[in-house]
Amino acid sequence: MVAVPVRSVEEQQRIVRGLATPLPVERVPLAEAEGRVLAEDVVARFAVPPFTNSAMDGYAVRHADVVDVPVRLEVVGDIPAGARSAPEVGAGSAARIMTGAPMPEGADTVVPVELTDQPRGEAPLPGRVEIRETVEFAKNVRYEGENVTPGDEVLAAGTLLTPAALGSLASVGYGEVGVVRRPRVAVVTTGDELVDPGSLLAFGQIPESNSYLVAGLARKWGAEVVGPFRATDDPDEFRAVIEQAVEQADVVVTTGGVSVGAFDVVRAVLAEAEYQAVAMQPGKPQASGRITTADGHSAVFLGLPGNPVSVYVSSWVFLREVLGAFTGRSIPWRRLRLPALEGWGCPPRRRQYIPVVVEPDGVRPAHAKGSGSHLIASLVLADALAVVGADVDEVTAGDIVDVHLVD
Repeated sequence: MVAVPVRSVEEQQRIVRGLATPLPVERVPLAEAEGRVLAEDVVARFAVPPFTNSAMDGYAVRHADVVDVPVRLEVVGDIPAGARSAPEVGAGSAARIMTGAPMPEGADTVVPVELTDQPRGEAPLPGRVEIRETVEFAKNVRYEGENVTPGDEVLAAGTLLTPAALGSLASVGYGEVGVVRRPRVAVVTTGDELVDPGSLLAFGQIPESNSYLVAGLARKWGAEVVGPFRATDDPDEFRAVIEQAVEQADVVVTTGGVSVGAFDVVRAVLAEAEYQAVAMQPGKPQASGRITTADGHSAVFLGLPGNPVSVYVSSWVFLREVLGAFTGRSIPWRRLRLPALEGWGCPPRRRQYIPVVVEPDGVRPAHAKGSGSHLIASLVLADALAVVGADVDEVTAGDIVDVHLVD
């Protein structure tokens, strides 16, 4: 028997990223843009701030008039936020001003109301104000454009639009923005042994859980999930379901049927895909490629192993990469370096991804059986996956390990 070469995780990631093609751009209102990926560089249309304004409730003055205090100044008017005009402040005078209100001509400094003889809050406009403490020149003044000027680049293509990013876009003059269309993901679960969650189990049956794992992660990474799609191990039925999925999706993910078993329907039907052993545990058997239907629809294909923890790990390692490639960004996976609080064994010559619980002093396996690919019920306990190199035979208590968070 000829040994099949085992591929590194990085090489498999490079291959699956290369399967993705650019998605079309669509324009959406900012209210619908959170979580989307920006498709274009954005430059400021407006300055931020758009005009010079007060950072405090107080009195707009000429600094030269408040160097020596106490001093009494004539109050020439009120300037609320949203004012369309403002009185000029000349020598020996001041204007009452609110936070965010435009600075009046002649004034260069704002004295907070707390440093005057006037009360805070709602009060009649006084004829004169006593300044009791001085402040630095230009204190409490926010100048036009001191944050951003028109034409400055604000966000680059590929940026994930967070609430902060949307606030920035609104502030520089945008009500809508061009974003990459969300990748559409179809999850096809296969197996005669699968039944709907909540059903009573007959001999040899198990609840179907993989679609929930994959679909939830896909949505977490910004995809739209289509379907659901379920097939038995009948090849004709499976092929029909796959073709339906390809017509609706950019990425079709199957779980199970990619190893070397006698009844692996995915491998039997999708001969156009590549089936490859990858040096990782769990998740060694992987499949990838492109599927094209008779009428020309095409989609990326990822065939993941069937055991649920393998599905979970493979989704983090490969599906995340594909979805990032579709949208032109690298979807981050936060990493820490933490000590192991107890030891565990590692598979020979394979990178290990083991679900762990993060505690204040380090990490420990989420289950006593470590990275067993079937341990789905305890997966919810894991805060992270500890990633151990293929050259490590055993982790001992106190060893520092890479920890990739799964929150």
